[in-house]
Amino acid sequence: MDLLKDLNSQQQHAVTAPPGPILVLAGPGSGKTRVLTHRIAYLIQQFGARPEEMIAVTFTNKAAREMSSRLRDLLGGLEAGAAGVSLGTFHALCARILRREADRLPVTRDFAIFDDADQQSLVRQALKELNLDPRQNPVGSIQAAISSAKNELILPTEYGASTYFAEVVRRVYAVYQNHLTANNAVDFDDLLLWAVRLLREHDDLREKYRRRYPHILVDEFQDTNTAQYVLLRLLAGEQPDLFVVGDPDQSIYGWRGADYRNVKRFQEDHPKSQIILLEQNYRSTQTILDAAMAVIDRHPARQKKRLFTDRGSGPRIVFHEAYDETDEARFVIETISLLTLEGSANPGDCAVMYRANAQSRPLEEAFLKANLPYRLVGAQRFYGRREVKDVIAYLRLIQNPADQVSLLRVLNTPARGLGEKSVEALLRVAAEAMLSPGEWLVRLARQSDLGPAQAGAFTGKAMAALSAFGRMLEPWTARRDETPLVDLIDQILAGTAYQAWIDDGTEEGAERWANVMELRGVAQEYSELGLAMFLEHVALVSDQDTLTDAQNAPTLLTLHAAKGLEFPVVIIVGLDEGVLPHQRSIESAEELAEERRLFYVGITRAKDQLFLVRAFRRRLFGASAMSEPSRFLYDLPSDLLEGDIVGSQTREQAVYARQTRWEDKPLTLSPSFQVGMRVQHPAFGEGIVLSSRIDHDDEEITIAFEGVGVKRLAASLAPLRVLEG
Repeated sequence: MDLLKDLNSQQQHAVTAPPGPILVLAGPGSGKTRVLTHRIAYLIQQFGARPEEMIAVTFTNKAAREMSSRLRDLLGGLEAGAAGVSLGTFHALCARILRREADRLPVTRDFAIFDDADQQSLVRQALKELNLDPRQNPVGSIQAAISSAKNELILPTEYGASTYFAEVVRRVYAVYQNHLTANNAVDFDDLLLWAVRLLREHDDLREKYRRRYPHILVDEFQDTNTAQYVLLRLLAGEQPDLFVVGDPDQSIYGWRGADYRNVKRFQEDHPKSQIILLEQNYRSTQTILDAAMAVIDRHPARQKKRLFTDRGSGPRIVFHEAYDETDEARFVIETISLLTLEGSANPGDCAVMYRANAQSRPLEEAFLKANLPYRLVGAQRFYGRREVKDVIAYLRLIQNPADQVSLLRVLNTPARGLGEKSVEALLRVAAEAMLSPGEWLVRLARQSDLGPAQAGAFTGKAMAALSAFGRMLEPWTARRDETPLVDLIDQILAGTAYQAWIDDGTEEGAERWANVMELRGVAQEYSELGLAMFLEHVALVSDQDTLTDAQNAPTLLTLHAAKGLEFPVVIIVGLDEGVLPHQRSIESAEELAEERRLFYVGITRAKDQLFLVRAFRRRLFGASAMSEPSRFLYDLPSDLLEGDIVGSQTREQAVYARQTRWEDKPLTLSPSFQVGMRVQHPAFGEGIVLSSRIDHDDEEITIAFEGVGVKRLAASLAPLRVLEG
């Protein structure tokens, strides 16, 4: 079989290079999986390597399955497994090593691998044994700190403690690790940590595995963390045949330990390594690639690649400014519908991408309102997320205290120390009183008709917890019809200290709280209709059937979840400051650079057409205000775009104008632009002011421009000139 027949010159160069340390910098859509699989086949066919001498590691099981399938096609049915190439994820590889060498470990070869829930349970147990309050020491934050330490190969005895929190982590880490061993278990991070320790501490094992696997290939090398990089160094030895493929421009997982600087370390540790660029793109049009390069070229200290394609220039990128999130979602629906009607794309060809999961809510509702199917990737449906269901369950219980399903969901949410026996006693006592449990708790709060027999069914601790819950529930139910819906939600969140419970200081915790605030924002829209209508709306949305992958429907997903995927049509929404880039990243140069790479990844998922969307007004954490375009939009050359971002201003000019035009600030709370006033804009031409209003420290103007239609502008950002007459 001619392994080089369908490869371009750079791919051939990578596949045929003599064994040794090789770094392949592969641009998006450049065929890196093809290069990896052909490299394995070429080593076997031309260099006499045996399949069982090879390790090929990647980061997802999906990628491993794809590589295995292609290898079988190339090598005539060769099975990539125990009898062939050792192909899989880093964690799977390490698990195999640990089970083989378990006699050198504090666990047996049938050890369990604890998931996140198991790990959090052990952290809680450790906090309890150390007499530390989990409300003051969030379980998720401690678990994340332990994970980070293990990824940096730091043991409990080596953990430094320069702050109170670090001291808590150090103590919990030691107890947590002891409990893992007692349970004959490891966590995911231990798989890497123990493998590195075995190879570091046992010379015979290190030599054994170096002889066993003289050929090592690595996919997505830019996503390796410290532990994975050290593991590869230990396995490869001093004169390795180490073939790594990656793209630092697509490193977007820094928040979970990935370090794109490992690409640079590879070059430093292997100064004689070959560096091969894969720049020909087989996915996107040249217009899309030019836009992607314009964004990523602003990233400092990177090795530039010039992405090119034979697919032609393709259509220009469409930029659209919506009024708000609802209008943004409406534009998405209209765009996909129009593409489908024209026959230029099927619904399943389209993907809608966003920075955070909470942004899916208005999109989902727009699809449901239009009676159009969709697929949601990388997250639950908005109304199916745990934190959203919790708040809705409280509201349902307030609306209907007889709702036992909702009561049992929230009775211990947040945790109130009520065990299974206490819950069983509550159900029994309520039934004896011919009341629902919720009604019984409301009566308990009023201290009426509670006999000694009923009180004796509970321990003092359980009775105190149930009484406290009843005292919290009773005024909510009594005043539900007169309390504004948003105020009722605020009372629930405050009364239950829900934010402290759900937001544990991790990115996941912050996203959960953002989802709660998104729900609060939806409730604001139903403030006039009331609780009952809001719950009816939620029930209709949440009762939609789960969609299967087989449906020909648009895909909704985060930009992080889009990594490794491709779609003929991509629509990226939420291109506003504080959304993308995310507000948390703006003060950190390193995090801001990762946000830039995230946008680059999103752009390069598109094959044929790309739409970029922002909202003039956006609700963040329940408050709606005017937003600024994402700074990344200003990097896009105007000749690639169809639609104006902010007229002729650069971002620096717009920000400077906002900071220095004191006369536009609402010192007198009166608009500067009056209805009917004629104005001139350098990009949009002449127009007539339709409306003007003050929003915080700026003026929002709606203008009808001749030829380009109605635009909404911020006075401090728009270079407007008032015309006479």
